[in-house]
Amino acid sequence: MNETLSQNDVDALVENLAGVREAIGRTVVGQHDVIEQLLVVLLASGHGLIEGVPGLAKTLLVRTLAQALDLDFQRIQFTPDLMPGDVLGSDVLKIDADGQRRLEFQRGPVFTNLLLADEINRTPARTQAALLECMQERTVTYAGRSQALAAPFVVLATQNPVEQTGTYALPEAQLDRFLLHIAIDYPSEKEERDVLLRTTGARGPKVESVMTGDDVIRVQALVRDVVISDALLDGVNALIRSTRPGDTANDDINACVQWGAGPRASQALVLCAKARALLHGRYAVTRADLAALALPALRHRLVLTFEADAREQNVRDLVLPLIEQHLRAEPT
Repeated sequence: MNETLSQNDVDALVENLAGVREAIGRTVVGQHDVIEQLLVVLLASGHGLIEGVPGLAKTLLVRTLAQALDLDFQRIQFTPDLMPGDVLGSDVLKIDADGQRRLEFQRGPVFTNLLLADEINRTPARTQAALLECMQERTVTYAGRSQALAAPFVVLATQNPVEQTGTYALPEAQLDRFLLHIAIDYPSEKEERDVLLRTTGARGPKVESVMTGDDVIRVQALVRDVVISDALLDGVNALIRSTRPGDTANDDINACVQWGAGPRASQALVLCAKARALLHGRYAVTRADLAALALPALRHRLVLTFEADAREQNVRDLVLPLIEQHLRAEPT
């Protein structure tokens, strides 16, 4: 493992991760897979795209995650009139005591640890693109000057799959920057009843900080030390290549997929699987880790054809058989 930490330090950090999940669970009812995938994105030093209908506690979930990790949190409500400067910051005219005027860069909300880009598909491409450098390079360039963003830095963006009026689809290049596409579904009947009890009664429990930003950075460094076997790497490689039309004998893929997943999908799946293994207290990736994250890693990376619409096929229907073929989960 990481040379700068003792085994006891590593074990303590991994144990604290379980405490983070418990802290979030005291505020957010259910959504266990979603919470796990958000933590995986964070530990893998990436970004996540969250999709779900309104009212499923997306904002509460992200805010609670920031509180449990003692991270600086900012939220941007993306709208059609939002400008890049509203995200990155802009120069502001300042007048010194001696009357001299100067321009001073006023930092925007992107200068934070955990950024919630709410309804990112409601803003035009120019403003969406303002996040690209931040997500990829962890820097902001304005007026020819570059400034580094804080570490850790994670973008969690949300979009509404139902209401499409006044929305701007994210380009494939930006979608590919998200490690996982996390789908939030309705709660179960029991979970929904628990939500009613918690949100209509006395004030809910306070979220306690379990880890710090420095702890997150240490765990992020540990993730890359998690071991994955050659056989599992071969399985990931085979899975990703099987999503590409022309590279597979799968008739459904050849007919329904215009563009398959690229190498960044393989990297995302392996890194996220390593993060999930560490989250479960293991230092080696299993097939179960890969199988659990393969669909979120691929959901936003396949471009379907008109034939897929005619056949009423979606990415989930196309990918699940491939996951079963190449990354069959180990028996529990």
